Amino acid sequence: MVPQTVDPGVVARIVTDVYELCRGDDSGELADYIPELAAVQPDSFGLCLATADGRVYGTGDVTTEFTIQSISKPFTYALALADRGIATVAEHIDVEPSGDAFNEISLDPVTERPRNPMINAGAITAAALVNGRDPTDRFERIRRCYSRFAGRELTMNQAVYASEARTGFRNRAIGYMLRSFGIIESDPDEAVDRYFRQCSIDVTCRDLALMAATLANNGLNPLTHERALTAALTERVLSVMTTCGMYNAAGDWVTTVGLPAKSGVGGGILAVLPGQIGIAVYSPRLDTHGNSVRGVAACRALSQRLELHFLHVTRSARTAIRAAYTVAEV
Repeated sequence: MVPQTVDPGVVARIVTDVYELCRGDDSGELADYIPELAAVQPDSFGLCLATADGRVYGTGDVTTEFTIQSISKPFTYALALADRGIATVAEHIDVEPSGDAFNEISLDPVTERPRNPMINAGAITAAALVNGRDPTDRFERIRRCYSRFAGRELTMNQAVYASEARTGFRNRAIGYMLRSFGIIESDPDEAVDRYFRQCSIDVTCRDLALMAATLANNGLNPLTHERALTAALTERVLSVMTTCGMYNAAGDWVTTVGLPAKSGVGGGILAVLPGQIGIAVYSPRLDTHGNSVRGVAACRALSQRLELHFLHVTRSARTAIRAAYTVAEV
């Protein structure tokens, strides 16, 4: 189903205004440690917002394809949870902020597990926990999972995958570390290769907005009405995204933007206001944390203008407990 473009209105004007506000910022650098990512158009910029009832507002390069990269992590984690259950996944992956770089070759010194599924060690473990008959089937299940969230069939970028596989020695080291500690019990090369493949799936800014809107809609795609994830597991994924999704900038993000989110070195950022909207930004110039410079600025501006911070309480808000009665009174 093709997303519906909403007639210009207040929200559309705000999206356009924020796009123009951030457009002139050309600071940041491309992710040159993956050769194919260093070859993208550095000034591409797309901003898209999708509501939980299926309305889509976008401007700029919203249909330009780029690889999902680390934004894939919450979705593979979601599939692992659906396949293995919360308790089993928790035996392999913690849910605590790491304080380390996303590609740190380390485990929690107490639990000897990856600290969360949003860093590479946790993401490779999540990929290893996905069920399937063989490696091809396991990756195909990941691709179909992402496609359900996006509402269309997504495909892998072969050139980016080849580039990642050719240069991904640090991730292979993480895979062997995980195998040596018994965190993953399968072939570490297979698990890391699956991780490279999932990061190389092509998406657009509009796709990411709808994936975010599906998370906002308790795991139900607002356009196709296909169930991508249960409500209970959606809540867990969003919780981990809130504390761990933006790496070492997570604290600043939560205080200034206040939305569960995930970034990727391909230049994308996905953010969710549960029950309301999903936001996606694409701009490949990255800051020192590996987050899109324009993406962070655009999400911060949208959050402020639309009052999206999940801890913002409106004047109309009422207590969740609205009345109290004794049994005798009832």
